[in-house]
Amino acid sequence: MHPMLNIAIRAARNAGNVITRAYEDFDKVEAEQKGLNDYVSNVDRDAERAIIAAIRKAYPDHTVIGEESGTDIGENDSYKWIIDPLDGTSNFLKRIPHFSVSVALQVNGKTEVGVVYDPMTNELFSASRGQGAQLNSQRIRVANQRELTGTLLGTGFPFKARQHTDTYMTIFGELFNDVADMRRAGSAALDLAYVACGRLDGFFEIGLKPWDFAAGELLVREAGGIVTDFTGGHKHITSGNIVAGGPKVTAGIVTKMRPHLSDALK
Repeated sequence: MHPMLNIAIRAARNAGNVITRAYEDFDKVEAEQKGLNDYVSNVDRDAERAIIAAIRKAYPDHTVIGEESGTDIGENDSYKWIIDPLDGTSNFLKRIPHFSVSVALQVNGKTEVGVVYDPMTNELFSASRGQGAQLNSQRIRVANQRELTGTLLGTGFPFKARQHTDTYMTIFGELFNDVADMRRAGSAALDLAYVACGRLDGFFEIGLKPWDFAAGELLVREAGGIVTDFTGGHKHITSGNIVAGGPKVTAGIVTKMRPHLSDALK
């Protein structure tokens, strides 16, 4: 196992412990709005501190990029940890037991390790670049669907970017005509992990942040899948507009999307 993957796993599990304790003692959870339709809780912050503590203990000179605490540039900026302590805060605050911890490490701009941990099911998805992807130490692969017909897709509504609502709904309708069904579960990191293990055949969402997808993207790629932007290129790294799935499904989603994209989404 990649030595830094061990640290990523430890950090994710530590954050998961913080989250599950808070979920069981919910009266102590406090939340506030930090942006349009965007909430943060004391649990997000406590879980992020747990992740950072685990990373700093092992690698005190690395850079850490967190959703809540921002960027803490270390002496060795070639190593960047990209973390989301609680992906699915809205689910957590409504006591919907579907959320995750996401921890990824980039070395010189390439994602080397990624972990997505669901503390409610104790499912730990992990990957190292070039070494495949695992769920609780068992090898996983993306589904081998060759067309959109019969597929189950995951998605996320553009609730922080509602200027794209009309375009999104047009794309949703176009895809829905072909697929078996679609899901919007509320944690992009877990959606990508589910693509990696074949529970979902594909996934698309507008405007994700790096901490939402850094670990999940590596999981999908190491499980034999493809991750692109809405035109089939690689601008998702900066735009956050993501399509993921097996090669044929990803190509099918992009083909259906392309005629309906606004200039802002191309």
